[in-house]
Amino acid sequence: MKRVLCIVLDSVGCGHAPDAAAYGDAGTDTLGHLYARIPGFSLPNLEHLGLGKLLGLPGDVRIHPWASAARLTERSAGKDTTTGHWELMGCGLEQAFATFESFPPDLLEELETRGGVEFLGNYAASGTEILIQLGSEHLRTGKPILYTSADSVLQIAAHEEIFGLRRLWELCKTARQVLDGRDVRIGRVIARPFLGDSAANFKRTGNRHDYSLMPGETVLNRLQAAGVTTIGVGKISDIFAGSGITESHPTQSNAEGMAVIDRLWQEARDEPHFIFANLVDFDSLYGHRRDPAGYVQCLREFDKWLGGFIQRVRPEDLVILTADHGNDPYHVGTDHTREQVPVMVIGADDDLIDGSFSEVARWVEARFMIGG
Repeated sequence: MKRVLCIVLDSVGCGHAPDAAAYGDAGTDTLGHLYARIPGFSLPNLEHLGLGKLLGLPGDVRIHPWASAARLTERSAGKDTTTGHWELMGCGLEQAFATFESFPPDLLEELETRGGVEFLGNYAASGTEILIQLGSEHLRTGKPILYTSADSVLQIAAHEEIFGLRRLWELCKTARQVLDGRDVRIGRVIARPFLGDSAANFKRTGNRHDYSLMPGETVLNRLQAAGVTTIGVGKISDIFAGSGITESHPTQSNAEGMAVIDRLWQEARDEPHFIFANLVDFDSLYGHRRDPAGYVQCLREFDKWLGGFIQRVRPEDLVILTADHGNDPYHVGTDHTREQVPVMVIGADDDLIDGSFSEVARWVEARFMIGG
């Protein structure tokens, strides 16, 4: 029984990409800066898979006998989650998704008419800052908060209890339909529910949903057609608009995601299967909030879990650990950073060499012996 696992450590980049300056990201280095500036920081299990050698860290760490590591460079235009994940699965973008500082009046009018609401906001902002700015007015008026960022996203925040969680989800589905009907290529519509009764204690919950543009053909579609079960963990199904996903296991945290991966990995399955997981806390809780200490703790928690998980990997398995972009907590602003990403593989057929994100799709497809 063949099984392959790919875990995307959301935003865990390893140094600015060659074209980073065009994105305002020259000099960014998510992992490099954390190692350089946080005393005593180490990730022994990831380093055991080749991360330390890849980053040029001092010391001679013994590499796992089945492991190899390399750097991947994104070829697609953009630095958002959707673009990164799509290219990892073999669907590159020659033209970047659309971005906005605010949404144009005619689009805003249709969103409000179709959704039966009147929005607050409609500008680019940090998700936590906009709650401080507009959360109280939302509670007073009942109007949902519309905002965007440097990424190709349309985000709607609303109080989970007062506005209603399902109502928020339906509003975001409607927004996705409006965008698709107008052929506005925005990568994701994101529902951002929150709780709290004042700016002092507003807190986003784990009940977000992403509504993505439909991708072109990916390796997920080809695996399905070949009889391989494709399993999404975390927001994977959302990122791919369900395309190519046989079963989905949404999660609300890295801890839950790791627990789901453990369970799926230990299940007795007769059919070949591919588990594709996203662990988002690095990005959403610490990268965007420019919290290096929190980011480091989150990485340490993953690394500790990984140490136990590695013991359950068999010689015939293929396990891929990588990322989708950077989010350097020492960089200005609160947006993603255009970076190369590390890839550590257990069970690769050959030693890895640096390449593009789409190398991951090629490795997965080759392991299941489908494709060209």
